[in-house]
Amino acid sequence: MEVLKGIDLVVDSHEVVCLIGASGSGKSTLLRCIDLLEPIDAGRIVIDGLDITSRGVDQNAVRRRVGIVFQAFNLFPHMTVLRNVALAPMRVLKRSQENADERARHLLERFGLVDKADEFPDRLSGGQQQRVAIARALAMDPDVMLLDEVTSALDPVLVAEVLDAIRELADQGMTMVIATHEMGFASDVARRVAFLHEGRILEDGPPERIFREPAEPETRAFLDRIIAAGRM
Repeated sequence: MEVLKGIDLVVDSHEVVCLIGASGSGKSTLLRCIDLLEPIDAGRIVIDGLDITSRGVDQNAVRRRVGIVFQAFNLFPHMTVLRNVALAPMRVLKRSQENADERARHLLERFGLVDKADEFPDRLSGGQQQRVAIARALAMDPDVMLLDEVTSALDPVLVAEVLDAIRELADQGMTMVIATHEMGFASDVARRVAFLHEGRILEDGPPERIFREPAEPETRAFLDRIIAAGRM
């Protein structure tokens, strides 16, 4: 079964691209392909001139450069917040515990969570856990961040704090590809918005054009449903 069809997407350094579209349109699969979590049957994915889908490429080395945050927080429940953030840099990047802990505390402070460093994940709210997941991905100093519907599992009251954390990353120049149902957020933070439908990117462009004057009838129909649901 062909899931993605004829995808052609270029993301510049420091650019934020938001992927929108109905559930099942291919947004999450596209992100998973970029991180090599799904097998690639055809086509190429290139990061900084390196074809990461070519034979012989060290996939683990690629994943060190690409941070990904999922809908589920996927934190280790038996580890403190600090250890969740510091573990991968110690194990994968071979940093000392002192160095990794210092970096982890810096990131937790950045996201307003340094006071939770010694707590276990089940003592945190959903929004706090998602911010820890973002901090954990950033601890690996990735070149690109992929965010897959990171607010979809949260209560509405917790969504804003996670979106604020992502907005801060965008303001600081992090290259990001974000799958989201939050149209207002996409309009605010994205340089470009790409609309996916049945595994294809039907159109992409500046958010003001996509949201106000979409060229494709499928895009217009999708946005009409979003507006009718009060989500835009």
